[in-house]
Amino acid sequence: MQSRRACLGLAGMAIFLCARFVLADPPTAAGSFAATPGVERLEGFWLGLSLANWTGLITEMDRVEPPFYTDADWGTPDHRNIWGLYVPHSRTIDFYSLARGRPWSADDDSDMEYLYLHLMATHADPLLTATQIREGWIRHIYSNADAPIPDGGKERENFLWVSNERALDLMLQGTLPPATSDPAVNPDCTMIDAQLTTELFGLLAPGRPDVAWRLAELPIRTTACADAVDIARFYVTMHALAATVDTSRPLGPQLQAIARTARAGLPDAGYPAKMFDFVRDHYQANPDKTDWESTRDAIYRRYQLQSHDGYVYRRSFDAGINFAASLVSLFYGDADFRRTLQIGTLAGWDSDNPTATWGGLLGYLLGKDRLELQFPGQVPSDTYWIHRTRRDFPDHTPGEPGEDTFRLMAERMLAVIERVEKMHSGQSAVTATMERRE
Repeated sequence: MQSRRACLGLAGMAIFLCARFVLADPPTAAGSFAATPGVERLEGFWLGLSLANWTGLITEMDRVEPPFYTDADWGTPDHRNIWGLYVPHSRTIDFYSLARGRPWSADDDSDMEYLYLHLMATHADPLLTATQIREGWIRHIYSNADAPIPDGGKERENFLWVSNERALDLMLQGTLPPATSDPAVNPDCTMIDAQLTTELFGLLAPGRPDVAWRLAELPIRTTACADAVDIARFYVTMHALAATVDTSRPLGPQLQAIARTARAGLPDAGYPAKMFDFVRDHYQANPDKTDWESTRDAIYRRYQLQSHDGYVYRRSFDAGINFAASLVSLFYGDADFRRTLQIGTLAGWDSDNPTATWGGLLGYLLGKDRLELQFPGQVPSDTYWIHRTRRDFPDHTPGEPGEDTFRLMAERMLAVIERVEKMHSGQSAVTATMERRE
């Protein structure tokens, strides 16, 4: 991770024109919220996210150009990443699970959403203000100066990178969001950060992407600018619409349907919409729906080598290249949890992020019990260790490993959902946008 931080500043001056804020009308709001999900569904979100996050981490930044991984690499030894390192938790490219009694370690795909859930649960209004976000970040996130040295490490590590890192530095200087994503002071604002820290807001407004966007807008703009805002918004929309899926019917066609609805909320002129259309069209034209590698390779040629559709590849942490890669596992995975994780893990670039995104969403759709059936003979851990990466949170499980459980986290989500529904029921998308607090 220290090598990763050292590489992050190399292309900062190459950020292209990103000062604009890309705005589009939110997808049409439902007349009312969808049925409130049960605790077991929300537990599935955290379990699916954790399983996928730690599986995807095995190959994170292993392959950012050919030779890419293929299906033939599943179950084989892992290779070093672009910094010449292995991850410490596995040397095999395979599903990674923890048994009960060992808590899931926090990572940047889960700990920032945990932070936002905590802030929403502890403040009277779930619509967070700029001051609340800044104070929450400073209280719960280590700086580079006061972070501890991890076990086996040699340097302080605050487990924050790219735009998140720059945003925290700005907050410590007194800057409030959304100025923390101003490209004049945060040249990393087109990176992947907002995608992996804000999907949770969609689940907190079941069936109402307009309300979810209202909740998520300032957290997204804390670290994202330009098209990176729209990409994060796409994922928030999909998570909000997941509550409308009939889980008794095949999930694949329904998941693709809500992806098309989320695509409708993307500005047609922006590269995310064009990327979505390219990946979807390539998938649909492919007669072999097991051959996901051909679409991944086409993404590499079109966007990394040739810079089409207004996208210019800068780094393997870009929001754009990882958005395109995530769509490969979305379409070819066809809502199969294990297959989606396999493809996401092997696809390349920042592979833990797309896997965590779809793992959490599919875990929510399946629920904890059905998700556990995906791993016969195993009883996955249901506890969480937030203090691996963050600080000063309540210990909800004193005397036990970690500080929290997925059940308790799900119960807090339900309490927030109830408050969100009470505050926004009957409110139209237009009204919500006009009345958004500064």
